[in-house]
Amino acid sequence: MRRALIASALMVVAGLSLRGEILEQILVKVNGEIITKTDLEQRQIQVLRTRNRAVSADDLKNDEALRRTLEEITPQIVVDTVDETLILQQGKERGYRMSDDQFKGILERIRKENRLDSDEAFENAMKQEGLTLPELRTQMERQMIVSRVQSDAVGKVGVSEEEERAYYDQHAGEFTTAASLTLREVLVAVPESTLPGPVGLAQPAVNVAADEEAQQKAEAIRARALAGEDFASIAASESDAASKANGGLIGPLNLDELAPALRPLVEALKPGELTRPVRTARGYQVFKLESLAPATVLPFDQAREQIANKVYGQKRQVEFRKYMTKLRSQAIIEWKNDEIRKMYEAQVAKVATETPSL
Repeated sequence: MRRALIASALMVVAGLSLRGEILEQILVKVNGEIITKTDLEQRQIQVLRTRNRAVSADDLKNDEALRRTLEEITPQIVVDTVDETLILQQGKERGYRMSDDQFKGILERIRKENRLDSDEAFENAMKQEGLTLPELRTQMERQMIVSRVQSDAVGKVGVSEEEERAYYDQHAGEFTTAASLTLREVLVAVPESTLPGPVGLAQPAVNVAADEEAQQKAEAIRARALAGEDFASIAASESDAASKANGGLIGPLNLDELAPALRPLVEALKPGELTRPVRTARGYQVFKLESLAPATVLPFDQAREQIANKVYGQKRQVEFRKYMTKLRSQAIIEWKNDEIRKMYEAQVAKVATETPSL
């Protein structure tokens, strides 16, 4: 039932008719090999599963977010389906296939990594994924062939020190650890007050006397701490905040996590120093800066392995895009559905303008 509902939604997104009884529809032929609406449906289900999205009849009737998701993912699914078909055709021409021993090795690894010690546990896991053993083998073989063809296409990719340093200079933020700090707080709460409002509705109000009393108490607490009394002990006995259980401790925090009004006050402190009482929505708060760890940048030599992997990955993507552009141009692609063709062409053009990234 769920699968049929997703299929219906996909066909609506793809602009396919759902009236009456429909035989299997061919959407496109790639070098004579057909791709059907069922092929797209199965891939869409896989993508939705990776997003941990449960799909029900009510979702398709009422959940506009699901339809937006379908519209978002379908174009790339179409491109991936055509591209994989082209790649698998290349692998077939080269005689690539998965041997029985290779498949057995994969099964053993799956069992070990997922702690599936018995045949029964393994079978149950397969059922939960909706897979049979032959289907799993087909998936694994397709992945293996795609990987081998990709490696053939890209060939050897080298990364120079000049490229590594250029990447390091242009992406310094990736190798920077933000400044962090730890605070302690004491909150002197100001009781909420209300006044009668129109049509009998209560309106929030400020009790001036209670506000002044709270401010004076906060000032006195700050004076006690400045005189040498332990701030954590004061917080434990005097604070109205939940953090009193930990002696008022807050953090570690990044500076960006602080409220905009509080950040300049904290940035002006040295470890051990206190803010003046700060009026907040909850009352008056006094903060003590416990510790401050400045932002640090990982030196190039220490980041070099990370950089090399990133540059290598980007260069591989560039080379593989060139290969796929060539493969598509040489292929005979016969579209049987105009909406699907438009999705494909628009997505290919979009990806071509994007910067490769990991």
